[in-house]
Amino acid sequence: MARELRIEIDDEQYEQLAREAHERHEDPTVYAGRVLAQGLNKARFLEGSALFLSTPGVREEFARRFGPEPRPTASAA
Repeated sequence: MARELRIEIDDEQYEQLAREAHERHEDPTVYAGRVLAQGLNKARFLEGSALFLSTPGVREEFARRFGPEPRPTASAA
């Protein structure tokens, strides 16, 4: 179920939001809702990741399975 949330932004931020929405051919209100939801999802993901990694032994197990450092990926070029 959708709920309504009201926020206030300054004129400069609103103009930027309106420009970005116009570039994407979207209604500014719909675009703002999507941007806000993406920001909240990212924050929840980062919070969950931090909680996961703070669990005793998880970091070590992750490093054991996948390696301690990121490996280079193949380029699609």
